[in-house]
Amino acid sequence: MNSRRQVSINGLTIGGNAPVRVESMLKVSLDKREECLAQCERLIACGCEMARAALPDAKFADDLRALVGSTRLVIMADIHFDPALAILAMEAGCRAIRINPGNMPLNRLNDVISCAKNSGVVIRIGANGGSVSQSQLDAAKGDRAEALFIAVREQAELLLSQNFTDVILSAKSSSVPECVRANELIAAAYPDFPMHIGLTEAGPGDGGVVKGSACISALLMRGIGDTLRVSLTDEPEREVRVGYEILKALEIRTRGVNLISCPTCGRRRADVMRLVKIVEPMLADLPDGVSVAVMGCEVNGPKEARHAKFGIAGTPGGAVLFREGKSCGEYKFSELEAVLPEFFGGERG
Repeated sequence: MNSRRQVSINGLTIGGNAPVRVESMLKVSLDKREECLAQCERLIACGCEMARAALPDAKFADDLRALVGSTRLVIMADIHFDPALAILAMEAGCRAIRINPGNMPLNRLNDVISCAKNSGVVIRIGANGGSVSQSQLDAAKGDRAEALFIAVREQAELLLSQNFTDVILSAKSSSVPECVRANELIAAAYPDFPMHIGLTEAGPGDGGVVKGSACISALLMRGIGDTLRVSLTDEPEREVRVGYEILKALEIRTRGVNLISCPTCGRRRADVMRLVKIVEPMLADLPDGVSVAVMGCEVNGPKEARHAKFGIAGTPGGAVLFREGKSCGEYKFSELEAVLPEFFGGERG
């Protein structure tokens, strides 16, 4: 979003003037080849642009090679502890690897850097709060955000000292304030380099969505972040959907329909929740960015409905439909499911 440099991974550009990318991570073991490939296909369908795949052991190298050769989704190998696994991932065809500075010996990275240079591989430095070393904490005087920055800086400087610049930087924590401040420090120190953002271990359900969204939104509003992942205890497709909803809410990038609906109150003249349930299944094929308003009373309803491309203003017995500000008639609830497909039909792709 705000970096000066741009990297390319199998044609996927990150940083510079590229769109903010939406990522996820495969949540099945690489040796379950059919499950991995099926998950990749589902991720592609919902707009995922890159997924990390954990390579915890050399025995999975052939499985990684098979996956990279079978999917259109850009795969980044996720490497911890053993630099030799990073080299195996590159040999398997991965054009991007993530390494964690907190759990990998710096003095064993020279071969990884050399292989990445020769293979045209992008390296993401991915520090997280759970792997910050005691020496980094001591150097930061116990400040965990500062320690995360130090972890990233140590490895970034090693890569840069060897003239390796195809780098993405990231630092994640399970604390929103800590994660935001760590990324602010990194962005200030390394403004040239693309940054991956997100909150690690956000958790399940609404709590995880809120925490991840709070962190990512705070950073994007500061101009920090070129690619993101909403890390949820959930299926990876939901991570992608939430990621796009964050970008849409911040008016950074649009995927899908912009659905505006009132929260309802005692003034409502229609069952808005019922209306939304009728409307939502009909929106999937509309072009990205089309606005649809579903409103429930006369205070905001008619004007909001008229301002949207498609407006639906609830009435006690059904709804009045508007298209580009012009009334298309009033219909009963029993008529809407038959009328709405034609109402939306002119915009379907």
